[in-house]
Amino acid sequence: MAKQRRPVKKAARTTRTVKRTAIRKKAAPTRAAPVRVRRGVAGTQPVQAPAPPPPPVRKPGFYEAVAVYERGVQALQRHDFQAAAGFFRTVQERYPEERELHERVRLYLNICERHMAPQAASPSTPEERVFAATLAVNAGNYAEAIEHLRTASSEAPEHDHALYMLASVLALQDELEEAVPLLLRAIDLNPDNRSRARHDPDLDALREVESIRTALEATSSPKPERRKGSRRR
Repeated sequence: MAKQRRPVKKAARTTRTVKRTAIRKKAAPTRAAPVRVRRGVAGTQPVQAPAPPPPPVRKPGFYEAVAVYERGVQALQRHDFQAAAGFFRTVQERYPEERELHERVRLYLNICERHMAPQAASPSTPEERVFAATLAVNAGNYAEAIEHLRTASSEAPEHDHALYMLASVLALQDELEEAVPLLLRAIDLNPDNRSRARHDPDLDALREVESIRTALEATSSPKPERRKGSRRR
């Protein structure tokens, strides 16, 4: 009689197959994004990017100062220098904390003041030209002084003071050849110029010239009658 095979318990096999399938189909854990870790510090703390700095907080006075400044610039563009200077001074005095504007304000204020400065009238007489030449010499502007003195001496050839000053300035510029006859003429017109020329430091170079040395060593003659257009320094 043939041996019969024992029937297989399909239910148990099915159960094991289902469990094995469920294990295979178990979802893999989601991969989290990498987190940067600060090294050298205890623990693992995430490093976050620094937040951008907040914009500067402007006080109401800032906008008022800018408005006044812009009015000054507009007045400057119209060549209304007096009004522009008033606006710029207001920014300086009323808004001292707004230092960002002050540098430009000072620049524009200097421009306004230069245009508002009274212009000196051009000299029109020998006396005015000698005075203008004196100011130019004190400022070190010898070329301007020479121009004034040459004009004065041409308009008044017997103006001994203009001749004396012109000789002095030319001596400072080493123009000795032109200066010698001018000084001699100034001494001839007014003998007081002889004693002054003996000690005038501006004439040091001229005192080395023989003709000038002879004129300075001579005894002063009686002062001639003063002529129109000559004056003492």
